[in-house]
Amino acid sequence: MTHEVRAVVARQKGAPVSVETVLVPDPGPGEALVRVQACGVCHTDLHYREGGINDEFPFLLGHEAAGVVESVGEGVTDVAPGDFVVLNWRAVCGTCRACSKGKPWYCFATHNATQPMTLADGTPLSPALGIGAFAEMTLVAAGQCTKVAPAASPAAAGLLGCGVMAGFGAAVNTGGVGRGDSIAVIGCGGVGMAAIAGAKVAGAGRIIAVDVDERKLKWAEQFGATDTVDSSRTDAVAAIRELTGGFGADVVVDAVGRPETFKQAFYARDLAGTAVLVGVPTPELTLDLPLLDVFGRGGAVKSSWYGDCLPSRDFPALIDLYLQGRFDLGDFVTETISLDDVEAAFATMHQGDALRSVVVL
Repeated sequence: MTHEVRAVVARQKGAPVSVETVLVPDPGPGEALVRVQACGVCHTDLHYREGGINDEFPFLLGHEAAGVVESVGEGVTDVAPGDFVVLNWRAVCGTCRACSKGKPWYCFATHNATQPMTLADGTPLSPALGIGAFAEMTLVAAGQCTKVAPAASPAAAGLLGCGVMAGFGAAVNTGGVGRGDSIAVIGCGGVGMAAIAGAKVAGAGRIIAVDVDERKLKWAEQFGATDTVDSSRTDAVAAIRELTGGFGADVVVDAVGRPETFKQAFYARDLAGTAVLVGVPTPELTLDLPLLDVFGRGGAVKSSWYGDCLPSRDFPALIDLYLQGRFDLGDFVTETISLDDVEAAFATMHQGDALRSVVVL
């Protein structure tokens, strides 16, 4: 059986998205059909529309989502119809060299659905990050469904599917920030705010938010920042060092992904501190650092893939923190919109007026 659903499609590079009829097949072996309840509007979706990921148009956009499993294919045992799930784009294979080394959060062979979703004329669609959740229903690999407590709001829970998990994990999983540590977060969009919130949950002593937008710095204080730095008015590295006794922060997270912000992160960390890149750079960007400084400053320079998360471990734990009132995912939701409003939400994102617009179906 094939299901006709409304969905958001990017047909060509740079063109406005459109809401179209999409055909979604019943799940085959190892697959799950999910009725989407909410999906966040993420920068990655805009990167797809702009051709910044690849040129495999047309794209079925949306990936930061939560919903209910409608049906499952042969061999699926981890989820069942009726389960409330958060979708993830790292469905670990369990057998690749990363999984075999006990580091499944680096899985190099993650699963996606094998059957295509198509336009009404049969044109195959490329689902964003293998998910494609700006749709009333989507087909995914069953391993991309992470079962969580059904008491959670879908609009809030779905944000774990990308941005919030990426930021939280950059601070806690990749950066290893812990009790009493100092951390600076450069870039206070949704991912940066999640890094700040994660550092608060982890018990960091000093949490420094850095941005050029005064509004975002005020928001950062609500998420747990103890100090703010307006880098449009002052040197961010000098300010971070001054706030940390002249040494630099134990962990600095670059949630922007540009050479200038990564250099700030590199030099604003303490000797033997950790710099974490979680902001996604565009393909043309390059970095120039004196090799002697890389050697002499010691410590670690890391990239954070999806917050180095293991969805089966991290999603339920963070939902539990949310339901306990210790990690307010709902604060990341600036507005709820319909499928027809996604193109306008991209404009809102450009203007910096929202942490997350969330499509609610």
